[in-house]
Amino acid sequence: MATAPSYLKDFETLYQQNPRDAARQWFSEAKYGLFMHYGVYSLLGRGEWVMLNERIPVAEYAKLKDQFTAENFDADFITDMALDAGMRYITMTTRHHDSFCLFRTEQTDFNSLSAPCGRDLIGELAEACARKELGLFFYYSYALDWRHPYFFAREGGWDRARPAYDTPDPAYKFEKDSDFQHYIDFVHSQLRELLTQYGPVAGMWFDPIMPYYYRPDLFPLEETYALVRSLQPQCLIAFKQGANGDEDFASPERSARSLENRLETDAQKQVARAAWEKNRDQHNEVCDTLQPKAWGYKADDSGQHRTPDEVLGLLADAAARNSNLLLNTGPLPDGSIDREDEGILREVGARLRRDGFPAPRLLDA
Repeated sequence: MATAPSYLKDFETLYQQNPRDAARQWFSEAKYGLFMHYGVYSLLGRGEWVMLNERIPVAEYAKLKDQFTAENFDADFITDMALDAGMRYITMTTRHHDSFCLFRTEQTDFNSLSAPCGRDLIGELAEACARKELGLFFYYSYALDWRHPYFFAREGGWDRARPAYDTPDPAYKFEKDSDFQHYIDFVHSQLRELLTQYGPVAGMWFDPIMPYYYRPDLFPLEETYALVRSLQPQCLIAFKQGANGDEDFASPERSARSLENRLETDAQKQVARAAWEKNRDQHNEVCDTLQPKAWGYKADDSGQHRTPDEVLGLLADAAARNSNLLLNTGPLPDGSIDREDEGILREVGARLRRDGFPAPRLLDA
């Protein structure tokens, strides 16, 4: 077997025996990671759900690609900042719900290499992480795509599956459940690209979970997970609170609880409840964001970001829940890190070096 990836170098012996066990052990000790949401939505500065919230037509939204330059996206700066902040890994959006891709893909030209940017941002980050012994997780919007013609419709699915246009967008072709296979084929082709182009990947971080709870029959989850593990045995899998319980860890937003109360039918609630019950006692992760609400850059949140004391409180709370903290920043339209967030992260890192990680303490206790 090949030598362990750089981020698993301290787990070489276990890696040679069982790569997935080595990765799970590493993750349980990692404690703290950097989350980044970046894409063409960043250009608008109104959060990553702007296409849905403002009902922007597919063709109009696609024009944002022509403005995407990412001229100040600097993988070396980002990885150095993460290390200075005391983080052990980075989770980066490869494709969010709007379907814009930051990686080299043959499945669509709606990507950073076909934009004025002309760069493989994921490739640059993967190289920097490998060199600096940081784990790299790929965020991938597995269960939502507002652009793909064959993602399922709002009617009979989930009311956020598509923007609520006054008239149907001509880009959408979904008519019956069997059409969804076109989307699954697209997803699996992209997963193969992500897991064969960038060296060892710490994990696939799938999102969002609610469409799966509404239509679990449409997603071939066992096939998807098997594909990931066949291509990279050490690659961990997360899918928010959990889908079928075969995830390596759960990563709920802001709180460690099931989402069953947000669902409508008993069958949906049971899917959510069963997955969470299988995952809740693992070493998990809680994700949160430095901005008040949005994960992608939101201009009017300036000056309202979390303080270093609040971040230390989140770390203590995550530890009390037997979880890591995955803390998000939304890079600015040009790809640079928000200076407010950079200052917060570096201050937290300095305090962690001085005082160590905070003792476990639930914030709502």
